[in-house]
Amino acid sequence: MSERAEGSKKEGKGKKPHKNKPTSKKWSKYKIEGDKTIKILKSCPRCGSGIFLANHKDRVTCGKCKYTEFVKK
Repeated sequence: MSERAEGSKKEGKGKKPHKNKPTSKKWSKYKIEGDKTIKILKSCPRCGSGIFLANHKDRVTCGKCKYTEFVKK
């Protein structure tokens, strides 16, 4: 009887420590001038106004639908 009471718990395992997720950086994609907000980056023409295009060395790309515009220098 004492065997069962002691053996019912798993030894060495427990809850993992909670890790905080990084916060959203949506605020970094806008600029405030006066009482207006202005978008810094371009929006994706396929996905709509909520999705921004990522700036690369020679192109701008949408991470959601893979839309790409190549920049001429």
